[in-house]
Formats: sequence, C-alpha cells, structure tokens
Amino acid sequence: MLILIKLILTHLIGDFLLQPTSWVKEKERRKAASPKLYLHVLIHGSLAMILLWDYNLWPIALLLSIAHLLIDLTKLYVQKPKTKTAWFIADQAMHLISILVIWSIFTSASVDFRPILQNPQMLSLVTLVFFLTQPASLILSSLLKKWADSIPSQPDQSLQDAGKYIGILERLFVFSFIVTGHWEAVGFLLAAKSVFRFGDLRKSKERKLTEYILIGTLLSFGTAMLSGLIFLSITN
Repeated sequence: MLILIKLILTHLIGDFLLQPTSWVKEKERRKAASPKLYLHVLIHGSLAMILLWDYNLWPIALLLSIAHLLIDLTKLYVQKPKTKTAWFIADQAMHLISILVIWSIFTSASVDFRPILQNPQMLSLVTLVFFLTQPASLILSSLLKKWADSIPSQPDQSLQDAGKYIGILERLFVFSFIVTGHWEAVGFLLAAKSVFRFGDLRKSKERKLTEYILIGTLLSFGTAMLSGLIFLSITN
C-alpha cells in the first residue's frame, strides 16, 4: 500500500505541481513533437524513483513513464476543444488505473471489485449516486419541458450547462446530508439557494421564471431526499 500511495503522490506532483500551463499549451499545439511532453514524462519517472527510494523498483518507474506517455499522447490526439473537460477527466482516470495495474503487478496485490458488486449497500450507493447525476437531470428536464418552453430564452445571461451541473451538485449534497443524518443541512442548502436566487428573480419580475425555478428546485431536492431515504431503508 505504501508503494501505491507513493505512485499516486508522484502523479499529483508531476501532473499538477511541476507542469506549468505553458507546457500544457505547447503539448496541445505540437503534440508528439513537443519536447515538453518528454520532459514531463521524464519528471514523472524521476519522481517515482525518488519517492520509491529503491533502485530495485526501477521497472515500476519505467512502466509508469511509458504508461503516462501513451495516455498523454492519446488525449492530445483525440481531444477536441469542445471535449477538453471530458478528456481531462478521462485522462486522470486512465492514469489512476495504470497506477493501480502497475502496483498490483509488482506487489502481487490484486484489486478485487467483487466485494463491491456483491455488497447490496455499496451497490445501491453507487447506483443512487449515478442516478442523481445525468439520469436525474434528463428525467427532471423532461418533466419541466412544457414549462421551460414557455420561458423566453436568455442565453447571454447564463453559463452553458450551469443549471444542469448546479442541479447535480445540489442533489449529491442533499443525498450525502441525508445518508449521514444531517437533515438540518438540507434546510440550510435550500435557504442558501433561495437567497442567491431571490435577487435574480426580483430583478427579472418574471412570474413564470419564478414558478419554474421553484418547481425545479423542489423536484430536484425531492428526488435527492427520496434517494437518500431509499438508501437508508436498504442499509437499515
């Protein structure tokens, strides 16, 4: 486990602390022809050797460097301007998976996901958390569509997809508050959202928008609360 922690620390330092923004932009522009790409990979390998502090573990550092290079090259050539955020998340996930695989190979440790898949509580938690993200957003959007169509669109006054991500975050917060027994925090979150929204709604003087936001908020909170209660009923 100590080796795994050191490899994750290597990645965090190499990818976030020792990689300037200028290097990232040059890699995106020149891709495989960028010297900064190979310097970045070399830094990862060197950091791994320093943190592992054992010459006999050099194959781990070498494999980590190769895996990092291949993953970065894949992202550089496949990502598009509109998919940079998605590919950033995928890139970090692939790096973490490669670290787990390398660690398991050289330490004879096995990463067994069967206990998660066979545990009703854990599986229900994963399922409900996933439901509260994109699936719940699509369901609520469908339920609110007839009211959303009657509200004039104001694209210049809102960030793209901001409402969807705000809804996802608030549902996850409400769900976590309920499963941990902090019901009072749900009221605080609802009050905080009301305060921030009150000024905008008062300025707009649009009754339809006010009613639409109120219905959407109550449905979003209600969905998260119901999910939390379902999880508690399964675990109790």
